Order: sequence, then C-alpha cells, then structure tokens
Amino acid sequence: MSAPIKWPIVRLETLAESKKNAIVGGPFGSNLVSADYVEEGVPVVRGVNLPKDASFSGDRLVFVSESKADSLKQNLAKPGDLIFTQRGTLGQVGIAPRGTPYDRFLISQSQMKMSVDQEKCDPRYLYYFFRVPSTVDYIHNHALQSGVPHINLGILRRFEVVCPPVDIQRKIAGVLTAYDDLIENNKRRITLLENMAEEIYREWFVRFRFPGWQEAEFEKGYPASWRAVKFDGFCKLKRGYDLPDSKVMDGPYPVLASTSVKTFHSEYKVKAPVITTGRSGSLGTVLFKRENCWPLNTTLYVQNFKGNSPFFVYFTLKNMPLEAFNSGAGVPSLNRNHLAGLRIVVPDEAAQKAFNDVVGPIFRQVDTLQEQFEYLLKTKAQLLPRLISGKLSVENLDIQFPPSMQSDESDNADEAAA
Repeated sequence: MSAPIKWPIVRLETLAESKKNAIVGGPFGSNLVSADYVEEGVPVVRGVNLPKDASFSGDRLVFVSESKADSLKQNLAKPGDLIFTQRGTLGQVGIAPRGTPYDRFLISQSQMKMSVDQEKCDPRYLYYFFRVPSTVDYIHNHALQSGVPHINLGILRRFEVVCPPVDIQRKIAGVLTAYDDLIENNKRRITLLENMAEEIYREWFVRFRFPGWQEAEFEKGYPASWRAVKFDGFCKLKRGYDLPDSKVMDGPYPVLASTSVKTFHSEYKVKAPVITTGRSGSLGTVLFKRENCWPLNTTLYVQNFKGNSPFFVYFTLKNMPLEAFNSGAGVPSLNRNHLAGLRIVVPDEAAQKAFNDVVGPIFRQVDTLQEQFEYLLKTKAQLLPRLISGKLSVENLDIQFPPSMQSDESDNADEAAA
C-alpha cells in the first residue's frame, strides 16, 4: 500500500488495545441462533447495521438477553469499537455507536470487532481508512475463496494500515466527519419533509379530512365527486428494462433497482417523473424520482398515470401493502395481475390539484436538499483517498472538530475516569 514516506505502514494488530479479545470474531454458529433473539436487551450487530453511507444504522436491530450476552462476553463490542464484515458483503466496516441507550453490542457470526488503542490510533481515522475504495478492493482481492468468499482474523490482524501521527489522524477524521454530519443532517431533513407530505396525504385521502370536508357530500364512505376504480383504471405498471453489464456506463441518469438507486447511466428509459416499486427480490419499497431514469427489470414503473397527480399516485402506492402481494415461491415477486382487481378511491381533479399545490413546494425543498446531498457525497468521495494517502495535507490546518467528535472525546474521558 502506497503512503507518503513520512507516514509509517503498520499491521492493524499493532493498533489494538493490549487486552484479551481486542480483535475477535463473532460467536460460533450454534452459540447464536435466531431463537436467541428477544424483544429487547443487548443489540446484535449484523451486516444490515453497517450501511455504505454511515458508520452505523440502528434500523432492523435484533437483541439477545443480558444473560445470553454475558455468556458470549468475548464476542462483545463496546461503543467506539470497529466492526468488520467477515463474510457476506465484504468491505463493510462500522463503529459501535456512542450516545445510544446501549453500552455493549454483540457481534454476529459474520462480523469481527477491534478495540483500538486510542493513544496509537483514532478509531474514526481507521474507519475512514477502511472506507477508501482501494482498501475495499484489497479486501476483495485477498478474500479466501473456499465456499462463501470471506476473510478471517489472521487476514484482519495482518492488514497493513497507513498510520500518520494521531493528531493528523484526528484532523483527517474531523474533515470527513464534518461531511458525514452534513450528509446525515440532509438525509434527516429530506425524511422529515417527505413524512410531512405523506401525513398530508393520509389526512386528506385516508381520513378524508381535506380542506372543506365538513361541507362535502359523502356517498359510500367517500366524497360523492370522487370515484372508485379498479387498479388498472388508476395507473398502469410496466416491467423495467434489462441493463447488461457490458452496457453499464457512468452518466447523469439514475438506474433504479427495487429499493434504491443502484448506479448511474449515460442513457435513460423513462422520462420524469418516475415512480417504481420492486417487482422481483425486494417488495414494498416505492421510489419517486423527479428526473429521467433507467428502471431495472427488477422493478415495475408507472407507465401511465391515467390523468392522476404523480404525487397522489406515489403516496397511494406507498401506502399499499405491496409486499403482501408476493406471488413467488422462491424469490419474492409482485404480479401486476394480482393488483388489477383492487379498488382505489380516486379524488376529483380539484382535490388532486389542491394536493399538488400543497406538497409541490415541499418536494421542491426535497429536490434542493437532494442536490446538496449528492454534492456532499461526491466531494467527500473525492477527498477521502486524498486525505488518507496524504496527498492533501491537513498538517497546518486549524480544524474545529464537529460536535459528534467532541462528544466522542467526552465519552472517552468518562471511560478513562471510570
């Protein structure tokens, strides 16, 4: 691994705390099974909790009892420990979070953890080092290929790390953490705005408390000027498009998989607005993009809105239990024919226009935040390898550490005092 001459390259194991089980894998298979999961207790860190765009995700946490965690104490991580994926999605790395109700975490069978000696290395710097694309490529290239590709504790311990002085590490981590904090703040604001728009939809079109509802005439439980139609009369779904690997090209147009943007392409298949839901693999997620896109063949996209507001169609699909319409024996699949007979109550044109007038400005704010979000991601991706390699020096920078790093310092001081 290349690094400035002034920065040494050391084995990862030399940066671990000098205590037993400072670097350790998860429990053996039979020692932790799904039957051990309980409603609350000690959280279990799995691959799903180590996302690509954050150091940790508390979504879909599972738990074991305190006594079960005690019996597996050698496999526990404390806040601030690094967690690596051993098998599955190789290259995943995260940090056991501080500032949560949990003071310990059990790592799953597919993870490994490392307690970092913070006099030698800043854990956040190490986290970012393992986020560099060349580091991820190195892990993939050195994985053991027998059975499921995996790495082991020996490979992890011997991993070579570029190790500048700790004060430089903290400055590098400070710059990158500031970007991550801004990115996370943008994500939260986008989510709040989208939730606000969805709540307006439910208030108007589920609870029927739209403006002027008190004076409206109701028939069959909904306003007389509205109509109930079969799903095919509400909108038309069409299967997405194949994208052979040989044709994948970088570009401005999102390529939509069943749950998220997979990549970008120089061409598009569907003009904006584009609404998709999962057709095969993952069901239930509905995406709304106000730009031209390439929906993949694992999706269904709205080919025809049948004169309805795209905002109304989006939230209607989002509030339908689409995952319940699984028709696949093995791989979950959404069959359009199963939706065809469903009846949808469709508001009149005036109600849909009023809805557009209210939620349109909200989504324009979302678009602005999304542009900022993508700019921050791109800038951080450009900075990451340059900072870690030392090509972009921070040595003479006077950095104001972001609040999340300041809270880490406070927590570390509390732990030292204890």
